[in-house]
Amino acid sequence: MRTATRRFALWQADLDGGVCAVPEECAEVLRPGDPVTVVLEHREHGGTPGRQVFAGALEQDVEWQLTGVGWPADVRPGVLVTVAWRPGRDEITVRTTALDEPVRVDGADYFHEYDPKVVTRDCAPGGSNRGKVLHAVRRHGRVFSDGSAVLPESGLAARCGLGRGARGAFLLRNAVDQLIREGYLTRVPGSVDSAGYPSYPAVDGQKDAEMLFYAPLVEPVPAAGDRAEHVVNGFVRKLPPGAHAAEKQVSLHEQVVAEPLAPGYTYVRKHHRNG
Repeated sequence: MRTATRRFALWQADLDGGVCAVPEECAEVLRPGDPVTVVLEHREHGGTPGRQVFAGALEQDVEWQLTGVGWPADVRPGVLVTVAWRPGRDEITVRTTALDEPVRVDGADYFHEYDPKVVTRDCAPGGSNRGKVLHAVRRHGRVFSDGSAVLPESGLAARCGLGRGARGAFLLRNAVDQLIREGYLTRVPGSVDSAGYPSYPAVDGQKDAEMLFYAPLVEPVPAAGDRAEHVVNGFVRKLPPGAHAAEKQVSLHEQVVAEPLAPGYTYVRKHHRNG
């Protein structure tokens, strides 16, 4: 019989619960509650192929899922898995796909193919003030297919939990300024519809709104001996459509790199990053 396959992105709840989503047609050929052999094919850190076998079962939460999966430590939220099964066999294969070159997404190492939208939504940036602001933009903003996101700046204070009044405004302003300096956020003009749903670029007929645009920093994974380093060297970063680098960044790039900055890009200077 022919093997059927489906692909899913893992969420943090899947990793914490040792579960994996499966399509409804799986439950049509495998009896819920009965033992199911789970075969996990995975290259640890994208290296040597490995194979682990678990005793699992099908259960229905909101959707059907496979229980009893022991996810390796290098499988992070957003990693894509291929679920394969063959009618008539009580066995399901779950397979990750190694990247040709591992990448670091906002400080988190990814060795396997992933869904950028899930990474943006599901990975918490940390409990610092800048982390809370970044989390609010990523969790409550509109997320695009490349993992970028926009959120109206006017709605940020109510979502980031930095407090009210003058002190809250001060902490928020400092955190946003830091994230802009580090290249995580950019202010861009956008719009919102009657329900407050953001659009970028702005849509004709909608209310204009100042947006905070988030773009994930994707860079090669450093050598093992360099991974504890939190100093980020200066780098060129693509801007959102229609945005332009500030004159200060253009001048700084020419001083450091000794060549003009390409249109549609900005220069983020060397800085320390916490986490």
